[in-house]
Amino acid sequence: MAIVTLQAVGKSYRGRELFRDVDYRLEAGRIHALQGPNGCGKTVLLKVITAFVKPDYGTVEIDPAFLDPRRVFPKEFGVIIDRPGYVAGLTGLGNLRRLAQIRGVIGDPEIRAALERVGLDPATPQRVRHYSLGMKQRLALAQAFMEDQKVLVLDEPFNALDATGVAEIRALLSSFRDEGRTILFTSHNSEDIDLLADTVHRVDDQRLVPIR
Repeated sequence: MAIVTLQAVGKSYRGRELFRDVDYRLEAGRIHALQGPNGCGKTVLLKVITAFVKPDYGTVEIDPAFLDPRRVFPKEFGVIIDRPGYVAGLTGLGNLRRLAQIRGVIGDPEIRAALERVGLDPATPQRVRHYSLGMKQRLALAQAFMEDQKVLVLDEPFNALDATGVAEIRALLSSFRDEGRTILFTSHNSEDIDLLADTVHRVDDQRLVPIR
């Protein structure tokens, strides 16, 4: 089953054509990877897939199970695109509490569990302004799945993580696939892609080329 289907999609940004006649299917229950050099438009394509940005032409079809007439964007999608911002004077727990208040579907037990799954201590009094880049990355991942989102769209989820952190997050994403979630991620590290991805596409000359 395809959660998102792109058909003949094209998109330009600031006068530059990024994509031309792109076809793509985000299939449920798998881990998908996008490759490509900096500036090729991977982040823009993620925004098109998640309906944050409309294509210039072509169609983007989202499984109706993930649509809600009260929402502009798909439901059950957890997203990391363009590093999320946080309230610097709050702890990680305090920040996630604020985010959770928007929908009101989870409470402290789920928030604390999400922090623990990414290797952060929910009881720490440390403010986010004092977090390392790696800790901020872990916090971003926690907000993406803390409400049990079924589809995770993650732009460079391994950024700023040390070797231990990379191994831990790889294991976490694998466990999400085992739970039946769907993941789409980008990475500059071919090892991340080789170890995790069921399908791989590369952005090449405004096209999306299947690698496997």
